[in-house]
Amino acid sequence: MAKDPLAEAGFYFDELNKLRVLEPDVSQKTSELKEECKEFVDKIGQFQKIVGGLIELVDELAKEAETEKMKAIGARNLLKSVAKQREAQQQQLQALIAEKKMQLERYRIEYEALSKVESEQNEFIDQFILQNYSSNPLYLLVFAASKCSQLKNEG
Repeated sequence: MAKDPLAEAGFYFDELNKLRVLEPDVSQKTSELKEECKEFVDKIGQFQKIVGGLIELVDELAKEAETEKMKAIGARNLLKSVAKQREAQQQQLQALIAEKKMQLERYRIEYEALSKVESEQNEFIDQFILQNYSSNPLYLLVFAASKCSQLKNEG
């Protein structure tokens, strides 16, 4: 088989009979590589778009999670504040109850003292009436009737 003098010089003819510097196999492989590179670049572009969308979505979710986290922290702090306020209010009410109980006890003691004084005064009045009006039976009758009505009203 005779060697082609053009091929030995590094010149080749393609399928359209155009003169080429590269071998047809190398030229075909270069074209295939070029197509594969173009497809690869297209796929990388699509991948970048998908990843960009995913990153945006993750960023949005992160912002929403942070917002919800802040809301939860605020609600927890509010709940703690309300609990502390209730505790303080409860302590105030307990102090007020204790104060009112002491006041009630003072009033009870004062009432007992005044009742004793009233009883003593009534006894004094009764004895005064008996001593001064014991000679008059009409006064004694009126006195006894008034005592009966007092006892009836008290009972």
